[in-house]
Amino acid sequence: MATTFTAAALADSHGESENPMVGGAAMFADRTIVENAVNSADHTTLVAAVKAADLVDTLSGAGPFTVFAPTDAAFDMISDESLNALMQPENKAQLQQILTCHVVAANAMSDAIAGMIADDGGMHPVPTVGGCTLKAEMMGDTITLTDENGRAASVTIADVRQSNGVIHVIDRVLLPAQ
Repeated sequence: MATTFTAAALADSHGESENPMVGGAAMFADRTIVENAVNSADHTTLVAAVKAADLVDTLSGAGPFTVFAPTDAAFDMISDESLNALMQPENKAQLQQILTCHVVAANAMSDAIAGMIADDGGMHPVPTVGGCTLKAEMMGDTITLTDENGRAASVTIADVRQSNGVIHVIDRVLLPAQ
C-alpha cells in the first residue's frame, strides 16, 4: 500500500535547522509561503502568477502546504507568448490549475518524501491540489518530480520551512495532462 502525504506520516520530519537562502533572501519559518516567496529574486514570475491566479489568500492560509516552487529560469523555458497569455484574466482557471499542480495539501519534508519513494519501490505518486498526480523519484540524492506529460523537474533547494508548510524549489514548471 502506498504511503500518502499525511500529517501523521510527516509529523516526525520537522527538524530545527536553519532555512536555506532562496533567491538571495532569507526565508523565515514564522512567515507564510507568500510572505517568503515575495522576497526571493528567483521567484518573481511565480509570485506574479500566484497574484494573477488569485491564489495569494489560499497560499497565505493555514495549510499545511507543500509547494514545489519553479524558479524564474524554469518559467523562462515557456515561451513569452504562452506565459503572457496565461497571465491574462480570461485564462485564470488554466493558470490556477497549473499552479495548484505544484501544491500538495500536506507538510512534506524531503526526508519524508524520500522515505515514501523508498517504501513504494522507487516511485511515489503525489496527488496535488490541482488534480494532477506527480511521480516522485530519486536520482542519486535528488528528488525528481515528473508530471503527467513526462516533464521532469529536480528539487534544487529542499526543506524551506514556512509557517503554513514547506517550499521545495524546482527547476521546471510542471503541467497538468493535456
